[in-house]
Amino acid sequence: MKLVRDNIPNIMRSKGLVPVVRVAKDEELESLLMAKLDEELKEIKEGKNPEEVADLIEVAFALGELFGKSEEQINELRKNKNNKNGSFKKKIVLED
Repeated sequence: MKLVRDNIPNIMRSKGLVPVVRVAKDEELESLLMAKLDEELKEIKEGKNPEEVADLIEVAFALGELFGKSEEQINELRKNKNNKNGSFKKKIVLED
């Protein structure tokens, strides 16, 4: 059992497969999203594929929504944090 993108069942059907699906219950969604977050992070580490980064961002937006913030609000929080603390573009490492 795992959370998948909304169109995955239709994509599977178009390939002749018969997916068994259901809608996640509200009380299990956070756990499913956290598992998906772990899955996407693992795939990024293994494959270094930009598409997996996009998947990770999509999961992050879904978590943000679960926690009461829209994609726009999450992006605004990100921008504010970048303005205050910077980003990672300068590759600064803090030594122990």
